[in-house]
Amino acid sequence: MTNLLWPDGAPFFTSEQEYSPTITPYLVNRKEEHGAIIICPGGGYQHRAHHEGEPVAIWLNNLGISAFVLNYRVSPYRHPAPLADAQRAIRFVRHYANEWNIDKQKIGILGFSAGGHLVSTTSTHFEKGSYEATDKIDLESCRPDIAILCYPVISFTQHFHEGSVNNLLGEGTSEKLRVSLSSENNVSDAAPPTFLWHTVDDAAVPVENSMLYAQALSKNNIPFEMHIFPHGRHGLGLSEDDPVVGKWTELCESWLDQQGF
Repeated sequence: MTNLLWPDGAPFFTSEQEYSPTITPYLVNRKEEHGAIIICPGGGYQHRAHHEGEPVAIWLNNLGISAFVLNYRVSPYRHPAPLADAQRAIRFVRHYANEWNIDKQKIGILGFSAGGHLVSTTSTHFEKGSYEATDKIDLESCRPDIAILCYPVISFTQHFHEGSVNNLLGEGTSEKLRVSLSSENNVSDAAPPTFLWHTVDDAAVPVENSMLYAQALSKNNIPFEMHIFPHGRHGLGLSEDDPVVGKWTELCESWLDQQGF
């Protein structure tokens, strides 16, 4: 059953705009407490791609991990609405973890493309909330315990995806704001362990985005695993039709096991 993240109304919400943010649970039936991962589909902050949502949740369920697909706000909403939605989603899952038999210390976040940018900002902007606390849910930590970035948008100043920048910030945005939302600039020694993958010939989001983020993780001694495949179009999702890139799910499964998920 889909849940409203803010039953009494989301911050930055106007009734003329599209919708309130929601989260859809895909729970596994396990006797012991287990990990959960929140999924942020891509779509250039313009829409949310279905093939990067529910199919990914089902894959995680098959690994014994509960999943939650986040219906975060996109254009015409601007920053910080999507970030607020992702932070609230982490707090929401933590708050109800006992009801779902989830370990509060094993809550990760996964994103594709612009959803990967949302994951990277969630991984680097957790010390200060992006909205005012309104209830007990907001007393929970919004720091993810792990992060998975799939062909992510990372930088808004170099090798950037223009559509994501314009949809999140609007046209003619100040350089200062673009720098502040370029996640390679914001990694700290408190960032979560991270798994990244990308393809070299991604024509929409250059592979340098993942490389910049990996360099920042390395500089701050954050454990990470990165896989760069030589070929593959943008937006492959689970990549089930690509025998080479499709290996990312097996590699990620192994990494998740190492993280205790």
